[in-house]
Amino acid sequence: MANYYNILNTLKGHFDSDPFINTVTEGDIFAVDLAKQTIFPLVHIIVNNATFEANVIRFNISLLAMDLVDISKAENTDPFIGNNNEQDVLNTTLAVLNRCYEFMRRGDLYSDNYEVDGNASCEPFSESFENNIGGWTMTFDLLVPNSMTIC
Repeated sequence: MANYYNILNTLKGHFDSDPFINTVTEGDIFAVDLAKQTIFPLVHIIVNNATFEANVIRFNISLLAMDLVDISKAENTDPFIGNNNEQDVLNTTLAVLNRCYEFMRRGDLYSDNYEVDGNASCEPFSESFENNIGGWTMTFDLLVPNSMTIC
């Protein structure tokens, strides 16, 4: 039974091939050295919990897609856009997560009997960490076959 490994490796493989992502990490977000500028854009995988349900295992997963928000030294002339690229960061990281969600719903994961249950929820964040970082956290449930035997 390697469901946990399979999920992590499949998600990592997906994001490794994403042209907008430089780094993929997993586990405790505070163990990641977010002070390094070269690791961004970054996706971080967190498996929140697993629940055994009859013939499936339900994994609740959070994916954090993030990038550095650059502040321009130029004078702010547009109060809507501001003097940074936060809107660009939020747009791109949301698109990265949306592509992954559709990959899980209709792509290779779906073909491998992994099923997204319900809808994913996405929540934006900015300046949550030591750098000026922005992005989205997507949380969803993934059902995988429970191949454990009772023998």
